[in-house]
Amino acid sequence: MNFKSVAFHHFGCKVNFAEASSLSRKFKDAGVDVHDFHEQADVYVISTCVVTAVAEKKCRAAIRQAHKLNPHAKIAVIGCFSELKPDELKMMEGVDLVLGHSGKFRLLEELDKLDHPDETLAATEIRDEAMAEVGNGHDYHGGVLPEKHSDRDVFVPSFSYGDRTRSFLKIQDGCDYFCTYCTIPLARGRSRSDTVENVVKNAKEIISNGNREIILTGVNIGDFGRHHSENFSQLVHALDQVEGISRIRISSIEPDLLTNETIEFIAVSRNFLPHFHIPLQSGCNKILKAMHRKYTRELYRDRIVKIKSLMPRACIAADVIIGFPGETDDDFQETFGFLESIDISYLHVFTYSKRDNTLAARMGEPVADKVKKERSEMLHKLSLEKKRKFYLENINTEVNVLFESDNSHGFMHGFSENYIKVKTFYNPELVNRVVRVKLENIGDDGEYVTRL
Repeated sequence: MNFKSVAFHHFGCKVNFAEASSLSRKFKDAGVDVHDFHEQADVYVISTCVVTAVAEKKCRAAIRQAHKLNPHAKIAVIGCFSELKPDELKMMEGVDLVLGHSGKFRLLEELDKLDHPDETLAATEIRDEAMAEVGNGHDYHGGVLPEKHSDRDVFVPSFSYGDRTRSFLKIQDGCDYFCTYCTIPLARGRSRSDTVENVVKNAKEIISNGNREIILTGVNIGDFGRHHSENFSQLVHALDQVEGISRIRISSIEPDLLTNETIEFIAVSRNFLPHFHIPLQSGCNKILKAMHRKYTRELYRDRIVKIKSLMPRACIAADVIIGFPGETDDDFQETFGFLESIDISYLHVFTYSKRDNTLAARMGEPVADKVKKERSEMLHKLSLEKKRKFYLENINTEVNVLFESDNSHGFMHGFSENYIKVKTFYNPELVNRVVRVKLENIGDDGEYVTRL
């Protein structure tokens, strides 16, 4: 290898973060120094996202930033953007390597090949002819014929550790749902997952390296195990028996895949925390049907009621998309009223972004930007009200807070088991420790403040 240092930057979901962290460890094991992305490095790796047009814009900006930091560095672009629009990325100044999901786990080897052009088909005329074939599942080397891969739908385990108190453990990848607004199945392929045995093994390794909390993540984690006669409920039961683990969170899970059995088990489990992230996307059944979501708002309400009946202090977050094509004022008001009526803790609000090669790009009347902005502001305000109410419902209760290593203006932060954010004066001895705290004072910023 002719490079001694590398810097990573990831965009998008927790799956991207887990994968980038695993790749970073691979470079460290090979003797390559891993630098901060804002520092000079021999190689810059940008793990991309295409969920929205804003995400794509940020990815392009990161490429330009890396090239400006070191015009002589190699730049590798990996992930969803690379999978869907490789020819667009290869035209950007400074980009040397574009790897989609089938190739990014060979990143170290592919970077090494760039220094040995005799090992590749480097003829420009062949490249130009072949670029017409570059698309889903193909990778691009600057000046090199893209190699076709058959491993696009193979599951590759990943997890993060080393610089956080919490670790994101990837248990599943890809999606078979094909919602009309979403490009993830096009970018990441069909649903596939790890095995219960291997997830348990990785969880044990994470804990042995000092992490106190594990977040199970994936593209559609409720679909875990379907292709090899296992299921998500079996995984939850198995992880709850692992010694040494005391905090496990479930990241985003579809309401139709979050079963009553799983909810009931989490309510009495040893390790799983009362925190749920359940995408709603719309509170209007007409829009849910147009989105090709696999549930109704009635089923969603049932899940919320079930959780709160067994875990009254559970935190529940919901994703909502506003401005979907054809969403009328009445449709939005139906969503707003539904969200007001259910006992959720806060919202993640997304503005619909037209994505190429999706059904939604060709359906319904587009919603004006001004209207989308107004609806977004209404839901952000509602989210703040919901969060404030949830925090006040927990006042004078005792919680277990895992403190992280941040130091912001003399304060450090941590989260309770039900995901309430707590801050205290920075004390390095509290980093990565679980501390029993009574929730008494809410600061002007809306966070609980405690003295330890």
